[in-house]
Amino acid sequence: MGLQGMSTSREFINFLHEVFEQFGPIQAKRMFGGYGIYHDGLMFGLVVANQLYLKVDEDNRSFFTDLQLDPFIFEMKGKPVHLSYHQAPASLMDEREVAALWARRSWEAAWRAQAAKAQQSARAKARKRLPSSS
Repeated sequence: MGLQGMSTSREFINFLHEVFEQFGPIQAKRMFGGYGIYHDGLMFGLVVANQLYLKVDEDNRSFFTDLQLDPFIFEMKGKPVHLSYHQAPASLMDEREVAALWARRSWEAAWRAQAAKAQQSARAKARKRLPSSS
């Protein structure tokens, strides 16, 4: 099933504002039948079918794998698509301090991803400006 077949309730999204209150303000933006969860302009979470997934990279992946939290995978055109998000631990829904810690780790992963993209873009622009050697 593609993302369009999965729905997320507005009540769950509203609840996440409470869950992350110690982390800071979040924004939820609709996307593909779910929501992207943002803080300071960076998407650090994804909600699909009332399940929260958090941004993962090499620096924070072990926190997720140690708890055997599943990656977010969906099917597109009959093939699995893996995104860099893993299921959030259930404990963060009830413990605001835990929620803030996990949100911070995932927000930092989003920040690192954005910084890496900016660096790649700057390198590509610099290469275009270099005179070609003929």
